[in-house]
Amino acid sequence: MADQELDARGLNCPLPILRAKKALNDLEGGQTLSIIATDPGSVKDFQAFAKQTGNELLESGETNGEFTFLIKKKA
Repeated sequence: MADQELDARGLNCPLPILRAKKALNDLEGGQTLSIIATDPGSVKDFQAFAKQTGNELLESGETNGEFTFLIKKKA
């Protein structure tokens, strides 16, 4: 279970990333953020975002056109 959840359904790039960045700022190091998005581009966006920020993309998946991501904030 994630510490915080972000519903980014219906948002297009770069809004899911921007909202995730803001949400991660409110978390403590080691806490997790779960994101749901419908933008197919968000898959590559979140992979790049995790690399650039040093946060860890723990998992990602797709179900019925909805993309889910679990990001762990760097300590």
